[in-house]
Amino acid sequence: MSDVWKQLVALAQAEVAATVMSLPPPLRKKARALPVTYERWPSAALVEDGVEPDSLGLFVGGEFAEGENAVMPAQIILFLESIWDMVESSPEDFRAEIRTTLLHELGHYLGLNEDELLDRGLE
Repeated sequence: MSDVWKQLVALAQAEVAATVMSLPPPLRKKARALPVTYERWPSAALVEDGVEPDSLGLFVGGEFAEGENAVMPAQIILFLESIWDMVESSPEDFRAEIRTTLLHELGHYLGLNEDELLDRGLE
């Protein structure tokens, strides 16, 4: 594992933890139950399934309202090298984009669509 990758993961983990802690208690509890994983980029299989190769994050699985009836467990995937490239290797901007992307994907978990997320400044 490269040193840069380790740094990106550490920055992302710290920002995810800070973002979750900043949420109101009822939402914080839901967010803590949702796994967040880190990948460099969307995999070839995801791209083949229609995910853009430069995507920053992805919510997969059932929405919160589906509960135990969801077909697959919910999770958020953050694509750290996609984010790092987008922010042109700025640690401050990286952390800010991790926060925005996490909140965007968390919104999908809570059932919001793209227009509703855009209205909340989470594009």
